[in-house]
Amino acid sequence: MAQVALSTSLGPLALRTPLIAASGTVGSVWEWASVADVSVYGAAVAKSVAPEEWKGRSPPRVAPLPVGMLNSIGIQNPGIEAWIAETAPRLKDLDVPVWGSAVGGTPQEFAAVAAGLEAGGVAAIEVNLSCPNLDDGEMFSFDPRQSAEVVASIREVTTTPIGAKLSPDTPDIVAVARACQQAGADFVVLTNTARGFGVSISDARPLISGGVGGYSGPGLKPLSLRCVYEVSRELPSLPVVGCGGVMTGADVVEYLIAGAAAVEIGTVHFAEPRAGVRIAKELTKILVRLGATSPEEIVGSVQPW
Repeated sequence: MAQVALSTSLGPLALRTPLIAASGTVGSVWEWASVADVSVYGAAVAKSVAPEEWKGRSPPRVAPLPVGMLNSIGIQNPGIEAWIAETAPRLKDLDVPVWGSAVGGTPQEFAAVAAGLEAGGVAAIEVNLSCPNLDDGEMFSFDPRQSAEVVASIREVTTTPIGAKLSPDTPDIVAVARACQQAGADFVVLTNTARGFGVSISDARPLISGGVGGYSGPGLKPLSLRCVYEVSRELPSLPVVGCGGVMTGADVVEYLIAGAAAVEIGTVHFAEPRAGVRIAKELTKILVRLGATSPEEIVGSVQPW
């Protein structure tokens, strides 16, 4: 039986495994790392940081659903200066490479945060393009030009690898991914949460204070898989990280076959903080069954009918 090695690559990044802990599900990473075995992850993404402190939305901000969950946290964070002072020093001795996540209302704000994240020593910068533009209120991820402006502004101030995280609600996700690549993104992350809504029948109120929020969990996987498939097929030179609804090793394999080079694990961490160990074992068993000695051997192996 062939020996399986989980090491892989994502553009300029070498990963010891294709598993990445998703932003917003593992806090600032250091807290989660105190209870989880982080050695099975290729990287972990800290929660998003803005130029200044964001208070976030009022509760309720999270609502469980029969399948998955809704959240409307409002990207609560202390701002980049406080992050550099308080969080960055805690990340240096962790047994996992940490990626930062940048948010902002303008390209200049994104760039300021990215420069701070680089100064804090992150291994890569995930660009949260699901934030609305301050000028028109439209999500950056919806528009190729606006997305490219953000990525280009970050590329000007940092040499750290950049990954653009896009929304599954993006009207033409291939066009936006192409624009991000041309502007300097080293990879894309597909996808963030989808916009969703829930209502309580007991008091007729939305389940979360923001009304419409981000839907995550198993129901998101077909939407995100579609994005991975479309982008990897049309832009084969652009590395893709799959993200959305991953609960098992089989889910990871589906993303790899669809074209993802690595896969983020998110919502499952809320119920199972140590899920990575189980998922890595399941992934290895499936690769053995498929006769593959590494994840890279099955990336993009989807066959047309």
